[in-house]
Amino acid sequence: MSFILLSMLLHQFQKTQPECGTDEAGRGCIAGPVTAAAVILPSHISAEVINDSKKLSAKQRREMSAYIKKNAIAYGIAHVPPEVIDKINILNASILAMHQSLDQLSVQPAFILVDGNKFKAYKNINHKCIIKGDQKYLSIAAASILAKQSRDDYMEKIHKQYPDYQWVNNKGYPTEIHRKIVHEAGRTEYHRKSFQLKEQLKLSFD
Repeated sequence: MSFILLSMLLHQFQKTQPECGTDEAGRGCIAGPVTAAAVILPSHISAEVINDSKKLSAKQRREMSAYIKKNAIAYGIAHVPPEVIDKINILNASILAMHQSLDQLSVQPAFILVDGNKFKAYKNINHKCIIKGDQKYLSIAAASILAKQSRDDYMEKIHKQYPDYQWVNNKGYPTEIHRKIVHEAGRTEYHRKSFQLKEQLKLSFD
C-alpha cells in the first residue's frame, strides 16, 4: 500500500474519549443516496496517511478506506435513499445519514465532531460542528473517506443497471453529460425528484 505524505491533521478536538468524527458525501448529487460515515480512531493512528477525501485520487481513497476500516476502533456507514431525500430535504437527509452511521458504531462515542455547521443532537452526546472539518481533524477526514468510497461503490453498482447515465464516471453529480441524458431519457428511480441546484445549495453545510 503506497501513501503520499499529506498535510498533518489534528488527532482530536478535546480530551473526552472516545471522540468520533462524522461526515457525508453526495449532498450535491441529482442521483443516488446521500451517504454518511462515523469513525472512532485510535490515538496512535498516523496523521500522515489520512486527509480530506476530495484531495485524494480514487486509488488513494480506496487504499485509505481499507486502512481506516482495518485500524479504526469503530466505524459505521449509512445510505439515505432519494425517496427519503425528496421527502425531508437534503439537509435533514444528510443529518439522518450521520445519525444512522453513528447507530452502527460498536463503541458509543463520548463526543462527536461534525463536518459543517448543521447538526441535530444525537442521544444527548455533546457535539461540535467544524466548518471544513475534514481538512482539520483526522476522525472527520476518515469519515469523509469512508462515506465517499462507499457511495462511489454504490453508484458504480447501479451504473450496471443504467449505463447510459454514466454514473461510473459522474457518480450522480449534475455534470453536463448527466443533465443532458436526464433531459433526453428522463429520470430513473435513483434520481432525486425534488432536486433544484440553487435550492439544494442553500441548505449546504458549508
